[in-house]
Amino acid sequence: MGIIIRHGKIWSKNQWFIGDLLIEKGMIQAIEQKLDNKNHLHQVIDAKGKIIIPGLIDIHVHLREPGFEQKETIETGTKAAAKGGFTTIFAMPNTNPVMDCPDLITFLKEKSKALGYVKVYPIGAITHKQEGKELANLLGMKKQGAVGFSDDGKGVQSTSLMIKAMETAKLLDMPIIAHVEDHHLAGKGVIHMGETAKQLQVQGIPSEAEYLQLERDLMLAESTGVHYHVCHVSSKESVQLIRNAKAKGVNVTAEVTPHHLLLTEKDIQPPYGHYKMNPPLRTEEDRLALIEGLIDGTIDVIATDHAPHTEDEKQRGLLDAPFGIVGLETAFPLLYTHLVMKKLVSLEQLIEWVTRKPAEIFGLQVGEIAVGLPADLAVIDLEQSKSVDPVTFASKGKNTPFTGWNLYGWPVMTIVEGKISWEQEVENRYA
Repeated sequence: MGIIIRHGKIWSKNQWFIGDLLIEKGMIQAIEQKLDNKNHLHQVIDAKGKIIIPGLIDIHVHLREPGFEQKETIETGTKAAAKGGFTTIFAMPNTNPVMDCPDLITFLKEKSKALGYVKVYPIGAITHKQEGKELANLLGMKKQGAVGFSDDGKGVQSTSLMIKAMETAKLLDMPIIAHVEDHHLAGKGVIHMGETAKQLQVQGIPSEAEYLQLERDLMLAESTGVHYHVCHVSSKESVQLIRNAKAKGVNVTAEVTPHHLLLTEKDIQPPYGHYKMNPPLRTEEDRLALIEGLIDGTIDVIATDHAPHTEDEKQRGLLDAPFGIVGLETAFPLLYTHLVMKKLVSLEQLIEWVTRKPAEIFGLQVGEIAVGLPADLAVIDLEQSKSVDPVTFASKGKNTPFTGWNLYGWPVMTIVEGKISWEQEVENRYA
C-alpha cells in the first residue's frame, strides 16, 4: 500500500504543478494531473490549497545527545525537525562526550535510525574533545558516515592546526564546517558590541571576532583547496569577504540563520536569555547585508542553528545564560512571513535555500521532487496563521525570541522516505 497525495500544488523541476503524487516503497513513483486508485489500494491524502515541496534540509542542528539530554534528545530534536517540515538534518558534534571518534558517529547514526523522525547526518569534531590542540580521527569518522568536520561553538584558534585540518579534509574530500570566532577578541562578551551593550552595561562581542578569523580561514582555504563552509554568518564584513573569495574561485559556501535575517541588537528585551546567541544579533546594517548576500548568492543556504537549553538555564540573564535559541519548528513560517510575504524574496528562492541548495552543496540525493527520488516531502499551508507558542513545541527547548509572533506558512505534514513522520491533524486530535 502506498500514498496518493491529491490536488496539491507541487514544486517539481523548478515549476509548479497542480495534481497528484504517488508514493510507493519510499519513492516517488508518479506525478500526474490525476492518478487512479483502483481497488482503493493506496492511502489518499487531500492537499487541496496546500503546497508540496521537497523536505526541508537543516545543516546546522544541536541534538545535545549524548550528555545533555535535559536540553534535547535525538528523539525530541528529530520530532521538532519533522514538525518544522524538515526531513534531513546535520547534527553538530559539541555533545558530551564530543563526537570526535568513529564510535560516537556510529552511536548517533544507529540511535537516530532507531528513534529519529527524520534523517540525521553526523558532523564530526575537527579537534580532539574540541580542545583545539590536536586533530580528531577524521578518517575514522568519515568511514563511519560523518559528512563533515566542525568545532562548532568554538573557533579553531591555532593557524597551524587549521592548516593541518584543511589539508587532511581535502585529502578525504570532506568539508570543514567552521564556526569562526577569535576567542581573544570575543572575550566574555554576551551580545554584539554596540549600542545595546552600552545601554545594558554588558561586555560586547565585536564583529572583528568573526570576520578576522574568517579572513584567515579564507586565505587558508584558497591555498589548500578544501571545501570550506562558514556557519551562521552575522556581519556585513564577513559577507563581503565571502563575496570576494567566491569571485577569486575559493571553494567556499556559507549559511545564515533566520534570527540573523530578522532580528538586530535593538530587538533584545527581557527575557534577555532568549536573545543571547553566538554569533550575536548585530546591527540593522549587518542584517540588510545578510539579506543582500543571500539574494546575490554570496550566502548559499539558510540553517537554523537549533540550540535548545533548559528554561532554568535561559532565565539566568545575559551574563550567565548559555548561548543559543531553538529554530526548527518556526524557521519556515518566519521566513515565509517576513521575507516572502514582504516581497523581499520569492517563495521559490526560499525553497531553494532550504532544500535543493544544501543537498547540492553536501552531495545528498534529496532536495527535489521527481519520479524515482526518495519521497521526502513537506506539505505546507501558506494560508494558515497562528502565533508562536513554545508550549506547543516538540523540542524540549522553549528558548525562542519569537514567542507571540503571528506567522503564516505552517507545515501540516512531513513525509520521510514515504512514511508520514508528522501530521498536524493527528497532533491536534491528541492534544
